[in-house]
Amino acid sequence: MKKTSLYDQHLSLGAKIIPFSGFEMPVNYSKGILHEYKSVRNNCGIFDVSHMGKFYIHGEKTLKFLQKVTINDVSRLNNYDAQYSAMCNENGGIIDDLILYKKPKGFFMVVNANNIKKNFKWLNDNKTNNIIIEDQSSQISLIAIQGPNTREVLSKITNANLNIPFYSYIDALILNKNIMLSRTGYTGELGFELYGNHNNIKKIWIKLIDLGINPCGLASRDILRMEMKYCLYGNDINENTNPIEAGLSWITAINKDYFIGKEKLINLNPDFKLVAFKMLNRGIPRKDYKIIYNNKSIGHVTSGTQSFKLGIGIGLGYVKNKNSKIGQKINILIRNNQIEAEIIQAPFIKNTSLLN
Repeated sequence: MKKTSLYDQHLSLGAKIIPFSGFEMPVNYSKGILHEYKSVRNNCGIFDVSHMGKFYIHGEKTLKFLQKVTINDVSRLNNYDAQYSAMCNENGGIIDDLILYKKPKGFFMVVNANNIKKNFKWLNDNKTNNIIIEDQSSQISLIAIQGPNTREVLSKITNANLNIPFYSYIDALILNKNIMLSRTGYTGELGFELYGNHNNIKKIWIKLIDLGINPCGLASRDILRMEMKYCLYGNDINENTNPIEAGLSWITAINKDYFIGKEKLINLNPDFKLVAFKMLNRGIPRKDYKIIYNNKSIGHVTSGTQSFKLGIGIGLGYVKNKNSKIGQKINILIRNNQIEAEIIQAPFIKNTSLLN
C-alpha cells in the first residue's frame, strides 16, 4: 500500500487508517465523523486527497487529442479554467471521470486514484507521437479546504485573490510557497484544492491544523458528496454505465465533431437512470441492495448512507426509466424487508455555500 506525504501527520492526529485505492488513507480522526462533517458544512475542514492521479499533457495538437478522448468540449477552456469531464470507451462506458485544467503551456488532468494506471495506458494508446503525457501523481500532493469559512481561513496565510470563479485556478503564494490554487471540491461547499510539492503542502497542512482547522477523512467526505449527488467512480459510474444514464449528459458535448464513444451515445435512450432517493422509514441503503416496485426488482443501490443534516437514510441507484420520476415511491430491500423510499430531485442538501 502506498502512503501520501501527509501519512505521519494523520497518525499524529489520531486517524483511523484504512486501505483505499491502493493507499493507506484516513477514514476518520479522533473527534469522529459527525464532528468532521459539521466542520465542513458549518465552518471549514481539510482533506488529504494526494492519492488522486495527476497527468500533465502537452505538445502539438494537445487540444485535438483531448477533444477526442474526453466527452466535454475542451475548446471552451481558456487559460486557468477548469472543467469537469469524463473519458469513455468505444461502447460509451465511463473509463473515469476527471477534472481538466487549461494551463498556459498544456493541460493538467486529475483522475481517480484507482484508475491511474488504466487511464495512463488508455491515453497513451490513443495519442499521436507529438503528444507528451507525464504521470506526476507521485510528485504532487493535494489537499482540499472546504466549508463556508474557507476564504476567511486561507486569507490568514495568503494575499492571493480568493474571489476567483468556480472551476478556475490561479498560481498563488501560500505561506510564501508556490501553489496551484483551484476553486473546486467534492463537498458542495465553498472550497479550494491546493496542489504543490510534498514539502510545501505538508507545511500548509501543519499551519492549518495549528490554526484550529479540523482534519477530515474518507467517511465524512463520502456523506458530504452523497448529499450533493456527486458520483463516486466504482460505485455510481464505471465502464458498464454511460454518461447519459448516469445523469452526466450536461458534460457530454454531443455537438462536437468527435469523441471516443460518441457513436454509441448520440441517439441513446437508456433503459436505466441514476436517481437520488430518501428513505421514508428507518433504514440505511447500501451498495447493491435491490430496489423494488410492485414486488419486482427494478434496479439496485449504488451508494447509500445516513445523512447527518437530514437525519434520514439517503441513496443513489439505477432504476428502470419508467420508474425514475421525481416523487416515485419505491422500496429498498434491507435484510429481506422492503423499506419505503421516495425518488427526489437532487441534491439532497440545498442552499450550501458552494457558489458564495
